[in-house]
Amino acid sequence: MNPIALLKRASLKNILKIIFIGLKRPLFVTPTIEATRQCIKIATKNYGKLHHKNGRANAFRHAFWNYLIAKRCLKWANNYETVLSWAKRITDWHENAFPNNQLAKKMDFHNNAVGRMVFEQNLTTSEDEVLKLLKEMTKDSIKIDENSDLSMYKDQLVHIIDR
Repeated sequence: MNPIALLKRASLKNILKIIFIGLKRPLFVTPTIEATRQCIKIATKNYGKLHHKNGRANAFRHAFWNYLIAKRCLKWANNYETVLSWAKRITDWHENAFPNNQLAKKMDFHNNAVGRMVFEQNLTTSEDEVLKLLKEMTKDSIKIDENSDLSMYKDQLVHIIDR
């Protein structure tokens, strides 16, 4: 993941937003970038390029990304509510800064929230164990469509395509 290439795809308004967000919590910027890189590396290792589609692998990547951001930032805040808020703010920014169809965006927001829930419920669990847990959750991911009520799947990953 190249942060500069990613930012080139964002509007000036969204670039300014992310700079402002980063200035509020400068100690979280580097751990967030490291978490993002590690997440992409692990998603690619486990699912190849499928994590770039809207299937189960993508659900995994979004949940694991949120978990890792919170986990990596925790040592700088020592307060799980602060890091959960940060992870939400960063990933919400990402979902809003880059174009996506409505259903895919809805899926991404949902899976991001599941990742933060997994973090909150596994504060003392090892990263390897959480990785295993998320991989199991990925196998059980629920296929959704425009009519799906995501509130029924609060603790489950969701996907759009079966790949």
